[in-house]
Amino acid sequence: MQAGIESNREHDQAEIRLMGLILTQAVSIGIAIGIFDADLWIDLDDPTVNGVTYAMAAFAVQGLAYYLFKMFFQQGMDERARMSSQERERRNRYRSMEFTFDRRRQDMEMRMQEAQLETELKWMEEHPGQTPPWIEARMYGNSMTTADFVPDNGVKEIAPLGLGIDFGGEQSDGRVRGTDGKFKKKKE
Repeated sequence: MQAGIESNREHDQAEIRLMGLILTQAVSIGIAIGIFDADLWIDLDDPTVNGVTYAMAAFAVQGLAYYLFKMFFQQGMDERARMSSQERERRNRYRSMEFTFDRRRQDMEMRMQEAQLETELKWMEEHPGQTPPWIEARMYGNSMTTADFVPDNGVKEIAPLGLGIDFGGEQSDGRVRGTDGKFKKKKE
């Protein structure tokens, strides 16, 4: 889809350039005929010399028009082409990043499922002949799933470290904040 749109744009740009060339040639020839008709330049009796002279004049006008086009319009066209190229590269990088993230997410989900299966198999090996708790929960209608089952791995819970700040306790200097957030004055 995107390639078709790009191809149409390139085709349209080629048509515009061709029409510009035809227009420039028509204007150049018109200027040469106007100069010849006004007797402003060399007007000899020999039609061959006149034809060559005015062909050179048309070429000079066309060269001047080409120079002005390059000077004023080419830079803008090059800038638009550069911006378009950068936009296309950005879209391609974004698509590539999306693909990479999707692949990573799928890999992570597979690892999580493998770890869960390993945990379930380990539980079954440690408790042969017993019905696993996640299956019992399904049988008896509890809402427990295999993700809810976390076996005891022997890790002891320890209290968090105190770093010298206690947000839950009383203030050490006895000052109390009011509803506006400012400290109330001590009553002596």
